[in-house]
Amino acid sequence: MTSFTKECVMLNKEHLRLLVVDDDEMNHILLQNIFAEAKVRCVASGEAALQWLAEQQVDLILLDYRMPGMDGLQVLQHIRQIQKLARIPVILLTGEIAAQLEAECFAAGATDFIRKPFVPDVVRERVHRIIHYEYLQQHLQQEVIRQTQLAKNRLVESQRMFVKMTQALAKTIDAKDRYTHGHSERVADYAQRIAQCCGEPRELQEKIYYAGLLHDIGKIGISADIINKTTKLSDEEYKAMQSHTIIGANILQRIDVFPELAQGARYHHERYDGHGYPQGLNGEDIPKLARILAVADAYDAMTSNRSYRNILPQERVRNELTQERGRQFDPRYADVMIALIDTDRNYRMREAERQPDVEEL
Repeated sequence: MTSFTKECVMLNKEHLRLLVVDDDEMNHILLQNIFAEAKVRCVASGEAALQWLAEQQVDLILLDYRMPGMDGLQVLQHIRQIQKLARIPVILLTGEIAAQLEAECFAAGATDFIRKPFVPDVVRERVHRIIHYEYLQQHLQQEVIRQTQLAKNRLVESQRMFVKMTQALAKTIDAKDRYTHGHSERVADYAQRIAQCCGEPRELQEKIYYAGLLHDIGKIGISADIINKTTKLSDEEYKAMQSHTIIGANILQRIDVFPELAQGARYHHERYDGHGYPQGLNGEDIPKLARILAVADAYDAMTSNRSYRNILPQERVRNELTQERGRQFDPRYADVMIALIDTDRNYRMREAERQPDVEEL
């Protein structure tokens, strides 16, 4: 059984339903061969796609960007305005495309891009991963609700299962960036330590930990080429990267019993002085959870190898936190992180990828 077939079985569907929208008949034939196990419907225009979608259901859309009549962006915008179609993953098929236009497509709701000419294994793997992400996304709210109820009943073993599931999702997010494996778990751990040192209630410590695990979930929607770029990002690429906060919040806001998850994703890049993003909040207008995550996130960024530099010396990290207290960071939480650094004489805190027992929180 291929990985593609296994994914279909996981979704309890005999066949995955794909819609291919492309004016090139050769691409129809190629994609039908690549997804021979799935139910593939091919149409040659955006107008035909919208007409077909009005009456049919589909699991994923492969949409050519350059077509006569309606182009891919216009079709995508129509799809996202129709309630029953709004959550369908859409992969744009394109040759070279400017970073600014790519960012506009992501902002309009594109899930990913596949470059032409097609490489069958790449096409198959991209679709496989998106189906996997959609499965996790659709089931996350149900699982959180279930696990929260089990927590109230002190079913510690079931809570541990939830931790592992969330950590697995965090690892899926981090895997997109070859330089930051374990980033989400470390940020969650540092943030929980800060909250604990500040005497925050156990319940808030737990929420901060889970928010830390999922704070970067929006990177699912960012091109891997941008995430792993080793040189300075262009203005357009930087704007696209910033959008991960909005994408993540949009994913997590569906978990309405746990609003702190969306808060962490949306606001962890806000600055205490008001010069952050996406909303430019300042001071205590930024949710407490996000102010704590901002310090933890920055500490891990400085103490990890990145695409553009190596780990910073501990004294340099301490100096950066000191300089940015009251500017980038809430002074109280920056001071706590500095105190943790001062007790970490051998610079080993950054090496820990602890998996805390829920009972500790």
